[in-house]
Amino acid sequence: MVHEVFSSVASRYDVMNDLMSVGIHRVWKTSMMDWLAPRNGQHLLDVAGGTGDVAFRFLDRAPDARVTVCDMTESMLVEGRKRADAVDKADRLSWVTGDAMALPFADATFDRYTISFGIRNVTRIPDALAEARRVLKPGGRLLVLEFSQIPVPAMQWAYDRYSFNVIPAMGKAVTGDRDSYQYLVESIRRFPDQETFAQMIRDAGFGRVQYRNLSMGIAALHSGWKL
Repeated sequence: MVHEVFSSVASRYDVMNDLMSVGIHRVWKTSMMDWLAPRNGQHLLDVAGGTGDVAFRFLDRAPDARVTVCDMTESMLVEGRKRADAVDKADRLSWVTGDAMALPFADATFDRYTISFGIRNVTRIPDALAEARRVLKPGGRLLVLEFSQIPVPAMQWAYDRYSFNVIPAMGKAVTGDRDSYQYLVESIRRFPDQETFAQMIRDAGFGRVQYRNLSMGIAALHSGWKL
């Protein structure tokens, strides 16, 4: 079902991200890069990397790094390859179709692992976190950017009203697909809160687990290290 959802919206995915978040997702991704602190020589695996937004940002900060973008939806990767940045950075970018719960990579391959707005769509999140740890080198780092929970109930209520009433209608108008965006909104509400997800990362074997709220908790960044 997730594959069908993202196949349906692939061609308008980036436009919808800008509309749904009023462009704030770009600020969140900048915060993600600030905390990740890309370095030349590193090899990043960006899972659920879709159209390459995070990959391009990483390479902009570390021009001599490498990025492998992995996504289960081939049409999303196709859209990513069409972007001008993908042509400019082609020698440092790889695009691989794969499942977060069974990554097609050898153990201890990557220095960094990122997943942005994708972990909530994974059927078995513990399996995906275990795979992240497996493919990271010792000393490697996991960084997850995902929608989360606002700790102020009244604000969470207002945000829910926006999410459930505006976003599906916007999806219908822009992509012609209301049902996919209804699913995406529902998946946000089902995702664990910040502390619960941090514990899931610890349970997967990561150390030094921390998180930072973005925009009062609408989104959050979670970090963990393979020690």
